[in-house]
Amino acid sequence: MKKKFNVIAEIGSNHNKSLKRCYQLISHAKKLDCFAVKFQLFKLENLFHQKFIKRNKETLIFKKFELPLHFIPKIYRYCKKLNIKFMCTPFDLVSLDKISNYVDYIKIASYELLWDELLIKAAQTKKTIIISTGMATVKEISKAINILKKNKAKKIIILHCVSSYPADRMETNLNSFKFLKEKYKLEIGWSDHSVDELLIYKIYKDYKISLFELHFDLDGKGWESKMGKYCWTYEQLKNLKRFIQNEKTIEGKFTKSFSLKEKKERLYRADPSDGLRPRKIMR
Repeated sequence: MKKKFNVIAEIGSNHNKSLKRCYQLISHAKKLDCFAVKFQLFKLENLFHQKFIKRNKETLIFKKFELPLHFIPKIYRYCKKLNIKFMCTPFDLVSLDKISNYVDYIKIASYELLWDELLIKAAQTKKTIIISTGMATVKEISKAINILKKNKAKKIIILHCVSSYPADRMETNLNSFKFLKEKYKLEIGWSDHSVDELLIYKIYKDYKISLFELHFDLDGKGWESKMGKYCWTYEQLKNLKRFIQNEKTIEGKFTKSFSLKEKKERLYRADPSDGLRPRKIMR
C-alpha cells in the first residue's frame, strides 16, 4: 500500500493582508490535495520587547506581516467549505485565545518552543499540538513534550526543522528523523525551508516521513516569499506532488530497458556495419 504524502501548506504572511488572497491560497492548496493550510497570528508589540523594537527599527516590518484578526472566522468557514484543515501558529497567549475555537490543529513555532506558559495553554485546548524543533536541543524538546503531556495534550506531533531561511541541504541532519522516532515514539514530520525537491523525496522515501510542512505561495509575490527563497510556489508544489505520486514510475523495474521516448532515438544510433548514423533502416 502506497504511503501518504501529507502536506501542510504554510501560508505564513503570504496573504499580503488580503482576504481574497487568503481564499486563493486556500483553494490552490486544496487543488494540490494538501490536507491543511496554516496561518500565523501575532502582533508586533507581543512578538518583540518594546526596548528591542526601539533599538531595532527593522522589526517594524513585522507590522506589515500581521494577519488581521477578523480574518480568522472567515478563513475557518472557507476551510470548512472546501473540506481542508485549518491550522494556525499563535505567537502569544492572546493570539492563542483568539484561534482556539476555530482551528483543527495548533502549531508551536521553533522560536516559541521554550515558552512554558504557551505550551501549557496550547495543551489545555485539547487540540492536536504540532511543535517545530529548529535550533532546539534534546533537553529542550523533551521538556516541551513533557509539559504538553502533563497538561493532557490530545496528540503531539514533532517536526524536525532547520531554522535557516533558506535551509542548506548540507545542514539538514536527516538522521534526526530516526533519532526523534526512536526517542519519543511520536509521529515525526519535516518543516521545510529548503525548497529542494530531491531532499523532500529522500526524506519521504528513505526516512519514511509522510508529513511535510511547506511554506506556500501562489506566485512568488507574497510578502514572505520576498524575504527569502524558502517558499514553494503553486507550480513548484504541483511539480513536487507529481514527482512523489510517480515514485514507482521513476524508479522503474529491476532490469535495463529503454523508454518509449528512446524508441525513435534508437534508429539514430551508429549502424554496426559501418559505424555511421543513422541506422541503415533509417537511411
